[in-house]
Amino acid sequence: MTKVLVLANETIGGEKLLDAITARSGEGVSFHVVVPQTRPRHGNVIYDEAVRSSAQVRVDLAHAWMRENGIKSTGEVGDGDPFLAATDAIATEGIDEVIISTLPAGASGWLRRDLPEKLREQTGLPVEHVVVDLAKEGLPFGVTLVAANVTVSSDELSSRLKQLAHEGPRRFIAVVPQDALHGGAVAKARERLERLLSSLRQDGIVAAGMIGDPDPYTAIMNAVQYFHISEIVISTLPSGSSKWMADKLVDRVQAATNKPVEHIESAPVGAEA
Repeated sequence: MTKVLVLANETIGGEKLLDAITARSGEGVSFHVVVPQTRPRHGNVIYDEAVRSSAQVRVDLAHAWMRENGIKSTGEVGDGDPFLAATDAIATEGIDEVIISTLPAGASGWLRRDLPEKLREQTGLPVEHVVVDLAKEGLPFGVTLVAANVTVSSDELSSRLKQLAHEGPRRFIAVVPQDALHGGAVAKARERLERLLSSLRQDGIVAAGMIGDPDPYTAIMNAVQYFHISEIVISTLPSGSSKWMADKLVDRVQAATNKPVEHIESAPVGAEA
């Protein structure tokens, strides 16, 4: 079995990288995806859990695409230093080849550090370098960011997302802000998130998610920094009972991101109703 390391960050869904993986795939070949847990260059301050979670979302989405295409894969979130992330995986996973994907020269910090050549010299392995220009090429699918809390597994939200999935190729990234006012906030938010993801995956929809900052605006803006977002769906309680609407969240996100923002009013689910 030949094992190929795929090292990428924001270019993980780029068409040229996916083509390179497809071209190398086949009988006796498996892939190990590593996404370093790096912070965005600009924007809001990101707390450590969100840094790791966003990297895990990229790993999860890469796995989902490989499963769809019958490609064997494993994966992990790596060290924040991409060279250490790669060499750690090479040392522990029995890697035979490396595919590294970066942004173009001038936009890529990895290329400024001459990472592909450094890996060739230090490991002696074949290293294929794939350049993905997200600014020009975009992604071969839309990416919908979904923000919700107590309404995250509501029928209204789930039905709308499934409708969007049937309109064209899409990936869904859900962010659920943790509730800073209650104990076990992360566990509760994760339980809500998993209910939505399970519902989408049962319909064959590619989705992943993360727990966000307690402030929904910050949680959304953090996700926008990390991912190549096409549109945003915000689910809230009905007007009059929604703090998010009272805080004009939808309008603020629309103004700050210049992305299409759809607002869905939903009822809370289960015990939280």
